[in-house]
Amino acid sequence: MKAKILLVDDDELLRGILASMLSSYTIIEAGNGKEAVELYKLHKPDLVLMDIMMPVMDGVAATKEILKENPDAKILAITAFAPIRGKEMLDAGAIDIISKPITRRRLNEIVQRFLEMPKAATK
Repeated sequence: MKAKILLVDDDELLRGILASMLSSYTIIEAGNGKEAVELYKLHKPDLVLMDIMMPVMDGVAATKEILKENPDAKILAITAFAPIRGKEMLDAGAIDIISKPITRRRLNEIVQRFLEMPKAATK
């Protein structure tokens, strides 16, 4: 069974590119943090790739909400703003930060590593 990844980014084009880069997984897409929380509850994905800067609800707030729902959720921040807001995401409970832009190979390596890792080992 393919792992489920919730891909959260307000940029629809970028979501499409990232989804195609992760084509070996089942991808669920959300355009903002509020959608992400709702889709997380519905689909219980194995991993969440969360943008930080989004309308409606940003990645920091969405990360906190998802972790209230499931403290063992694996959330990776994926952002072009890592130097500016990366610490906020880690403080909110994200397990790591991926900087945009990223190559297909590197993204898949990171995703695979975190999918295989038990949540306790990410702390």
